Amino acid sequence: QVQLVESGGGLVQAGGSLRLSCAASESIFSLSVMGWYRQAPGKQREMVATCTSGGRTNYADSVKGRFTISKDDAKNTVYLQMDSLKPEDTAVYYCYAARPMSIYWGQGTQVTVSS
Repeated sequence: QVQLVESGGGLVQAGGSLRLSCAASESIFSLSVMGWYRQAPGKQREMVATCTSGGRTNYADSVKGRFTISKDDAKNTVYLQMDSLKPEDTAVYYCYAARPMSIYWGQGTQVTVSS
């Protein structure tokens, strides 16, 4: 069982930046993919960005050019750098990890962008 612990959420003004971190309880070499999802009030959880073990990244159209996912294998940590934040980015952000037959979620961290 992989434990994922997010940090870095908070309140920021529109146009500002935040960096989310997700620390895994074991080596992320064993994980096929890691990434970030988000869920705004009254909406379904949606993919924000993912990164495979080989380094291939994928982004939601709504965040392309503004968000960057990266990982530090030595620290077992994945990051989400969020720039040019918009009020519509307000949501609970969840760290996600997967390997064959298993999916793991973090507890979520709140990001609030004020206009």
